[in-house]
Amino acid sequence: MRRLIKGGILVDAEGEYHQDLAIEDGKIVQVGSQLAESVDTEVIDAQGLYVMPGGVDVHTHFNIDVGMARSCDDFFFGTRAAACGGTTTIVDHMGFGPPGCSLHHQLEVYHDDARGKAAVDYSFHGVIQHVDDDILQEMHGMVHEEGISSFKLYLTYKYKLSDEQVLRALRQLRQVGALATVHPENDAAIALRRRALLAAGKTAPIYHARSRPIACEAEAIGRMINLAQLADTAPLYIVHLSNGLGLEYVRLAKRAGQPVWVETCPQYLLLDEQRYLQDDGLKYILSPPLRARTEADRLWVGVADGTIDTLATDHCNFPYQQRQALSGGDFSRCPNGLPGVENRLQLLFSEGVMRGRISTSRFVQLTSANPARLFGLWPRKGSLLPGADADLVLFDPQRVTTIQHQDLHDNGDYSPYEGIACNGAPVMTLLRGQVVAKNGVFTGQAGQGRFIARQPFNHTDQGTKHG
Repeated sequence: MRRLIKGGILVDAEGEYHQDLAIEDGKIVQVGSQLAESVDTEVIDAQGLYVMPGGVDVHTHFNIDVGMARSCDDFFFGTRAAACGGTTTIVDHMGFGPPGCSLHHQLEVYHDDARGKAAVDYSFHGVIQHVDDDILQEMHGMVHEEGISSFKLYLTYKYKLSDEQVLRALRQLRQVGALATVHPENDAAIALRRRALLAAGKTAPIYHARSRPIACEAEAIGRMINLAQLADTAPLYIVHLSNGLGLEYVRLAKRAGQPVWVETCPQYLLLDEQRYLQDDGLKYILSPPLRARTEADRLWVGVADGTIDTLATDHCNFPYQQRQALSGGDFSRCPNGLPGVENRLQLLFSEGVMRGRISTSRFVQLTSANPARLFGLWPRKGSLLPGADADLVLFDPQRVTTIQHQDLHDNGDYSPYEGIACNGAPVMTLLRGQVVAKNGVFTGQAGQGRFIARQPFNHTDQGTKHG
């Protein structure tokens, strides 16, 4: 069947166009003015709506086992929520496997987790728990045979890497055509501060933020940038940036021409550490933690001026009831992470586009085009080019809604954005030409999503637009 989306405003990373868009066999086949209809054409009236590439969220944690708990959103519930929010592709950060396991071990586990469940298209980031000759040799096959062209390094948590391990990994990832992503926090400083706080009986949620101050994150960002430079100028992607000092380090690296990119998340743009002082402060435990409002202001500058390249969610959903039961109110025993995959586009559109902070094309850059380019999905995803998958979100800029968890589609029991009023909302999501969500109702099905083998990272094309 041929579908024709007529009367809307097409938006891609370059600009806006009053044009129609035709879909056949799951692909975009034509973009132009006054496209002809045939007898078997289904017309979708997009009058008054923006028609954009479906969102690409390159930082989720579905079905992740963190030791003390498993997140409540598996690959069905998480991707169902994604679809209802206008996101049509996710790239999930695989969790840790058993000690000493191969890179392929977790890939097989995650393929089993997602197969037959995902409601949108998906891929995975590799996870590097340790570095030895076997792991380094395995990287080539992961990239060129399995389609896993990015890998995550941790500077904290159980499988944190030493500087020597980081250097070895960065050099090899560069050689095999992969992008290194990093969780940057100074583990030693955090551990020292946490011990002191707990010894003093300071266990309330606010002390989670006090145990992981800005300097812990910024120091690790600066260190990773320098290590990447030492590793033959290896490409580097900083995940979930929460503060302005780290942003300045990224600016310095970009000005010097170093291949460094950075993501932030809605929680760091819209929420602040005052949430930890509320009675339900445990709802907001994540790492890095929420910061002061002034840090959000600095991040918004980075969003607007192009320093920040992508907006992801770091969606990792542990119900509030579970947080209370596991922690007993002690921040150090509370699982880390926030839900948010369903609200990413709506929040950035409302707070970014509708408040005049960014243009619609910049919105597309942040939420689909840049992530697709960086992570080997372009131009199949994140674009409106003929031949691209017909992954689309139709946005109504006039629709005003208030976020309430009862209206969402995840498997948790709360939203950190409860009560936030949004100007503009996704009203239809298409995955490869099929409507999977309409007016807040999921119309897709489990298993509709496909695994996407991603292209190797291209060193010669940094591939992001800054509008």
